Amino acid sequence: MRTAVVWDALRSVLAERTRATGRDALDIVDAGGGTGGFAVPLAELGHTVTVVDPSPDSLAALERRAKEKGVGVRGLQGDAADLGDLLDRDCADLVLCHSVLEYVDDPIGALTAVARVLRPGGAVSVLAANPVASAIHRALAGQFDEARAVLADPGGTWGDRDPTPRRFTAEALSELLTVTGFAVGAVHGVRVFADLVPSRLVDGEPGAADALVALEQAAAVHPVLRDVATQVHVLGHRA
Repeated sequence: MRTAVVWDALRSVLAERTRATGRDALDIVDAGGGTGGFAVPLAELGHTVTVVDPSPDSLAALERRAKEKGVGVRGLQGDAADLGDLLDRDCADLVLCHSVLEYVDDPIGALTAVARVLRPGGAVSVLAANPVASAIHRALAGQFDEARAVLADPGGTWGDRDPTPRRFTAEALSELLTVTGFAVGAVHGVRVFADLVPSRLVDGEPGAADALVALEQAAAVHPVLRDVATQVHVLGHRA
């Protein structure tokens, strides 16, 4: 439910790259892919997937998860900025960069490294936390000063205790992609309602989960609702 919108976008990218390359099995890199929430399902679809992540514990969990599903996923320890050192140039058809740019020291450097490993025509899927949603969530929690701080802070954080170092609007993510050489594609809002609806309303009603997914899919491209989603998803393409 929480990732349905992202998967819709990824399926479109995979179909497009399959048509363009004539290959059913694509080369995919998941930067910061952790325990394989995206990587393992992509490998189950028949693609060749490499996960680059700084946590050895996450990579060990990835290996166990892939083994349980009967697929192979290569795991490499490193940060997004290390992609150029760990992987060959022009080796990937698709790079996932999900919940990474909020935490790296240099977002531009990370996306530049992504561009280096992408083949011409390849795509990057960027998913990042949205400051507007953070302000809404802090306000709903009664933290009104923190909500106001998010709106005033250039990095979209609510204070020193905020566990997320920075957040990005759709415009900010699009600008980052542009300055690192990508053509900006589709922009989606992810988790517009999913983080606000009480779980009892979803778990206790037949068909409620499917209805919420359909609502999320509609809200993901709505010109107003998209901008208040918990996360912003932007696709970029290497020329």
